[in-house]
Amino acid sequence: MSDQDLTKRVNFEIIRYANCWEDATILLDGLTPSAGSKILSIASAGDNSLSLLTTDPEMVVAIDINKVQLYLVELKRVCITNLEYEETLAFLGFTFSESRERCFASLKSQLSFEARSYWDSNLVLIKNGIIHQGKFEKYFQLFSRKILPWIHSKQTIEELFEVKTKEQQEQFYTKKWNTWRWKLLFRIFFSNYVMGKYGRDPEFLKQVQGSVSKFIFDKAAHHVKSVAAQENFILEYTLTGSFGELLPHFLQKDNYGKIRSNIKQLYLKQGFAQDAIREFGKFNFMNLSDIFEYMDQRQFAATAKELIDGTEKDGILAYWNLMVPRRMSYVFPENVKYQKALSERLTAIDKGFFYKEFILERIIK
Repeated sequence: MSDQDLTKRVNFEIIRYANCWEDATILLDGLTPSAGSKILSIASAGDNSLSLLTTDPEMVVAIDINKVQLYLVELKRVCITNLEYEETLAFLGFTFSESRERCFASLKSQLSFEARSYWDSNLVLIKNGIIHQGKFEKYFQLFSRKILPWIHSKQTIEELFEVKTKEQQEQFYTKKWNTWRWKLLFRIFFSNYVMGKYGRDPEFLKQVQGSVSKFIFDKAAHHVKSVAAQENFILEYTLTGSFGELLPHFLQKDNYGKIRSNIKQLYLKQGFAQDAIREFGKFNFMNLSDIFEYMDQRQFAATAKELIDGTEKDGILAYWNLMVPRRMSYVFPENVKYQKALSERLTAIDKGFFYKEFILERIIK
């Protein structure tokens, strides 16, 4: 399947992700960009591209084939530029607000014509809190509101996030959480069919071999048994449909001012990752999200070659594998070196607990 085939088979006229479901903390720790770097970042919902602004880059180019995702990033950029911290939390939907439409009216003149037109036609998404309006977020909300109440009480869910020792967390999982209903309904809801219909597009699962639900169940079990589950904003949203007080990196208060001061270094572009190289030249660092997940081996090799050629020597590329094993250094060992120790260390603490591995590779030639 070519890139062009994907644009024809997948609906890119909707918000697929209203938040980034990849851990910006390990991304920053893995890339460690020096000030003045050129960074290419898959946009998605923009969160991790915004987080990369904390590194004082020359530029962060946020690229996506879905123009609606870029309208979302543009909206978040305008919020951070113009609103105070608490106002941004309220406008985006992290906290309560009855004035989002009025706030948007004061911001929209700073949006591009295309983005302004889209949001004017979809004000209900803004009114209801934009961070809850993506297809993937609706999938999590369906689970938290319709499925999980048949498994656990609100009190039990809250108890999961309470401070406990490692031993207490493991006992809680074994004796109270891992019931037959949890096992059964979890595996049904996160099956290939249900996830393809309500969560990710079926096209993104075509390269997957084996059971999606078993893989995610095993990953979730390992994480929920650990104390790390108690402070995981991704797990919090999955189980409650809300972030509560566990905010993603780009909206943690200590990072807001730095991101705002560097906001003009964020550039948005529609297209595939390699298109950014043609326009902006070589990059020092790349956040490639999980773009290789939907590619067959031939397309992966072709795309990887272009991205390697578009990265400066000693540059680092970061990406996630979910269920489809892909590694650039397997295909181009003479050009790329896998950063094994660091990749494995960061994978072990990834808040995106459902990912199989976080991969860092350095350009050596």
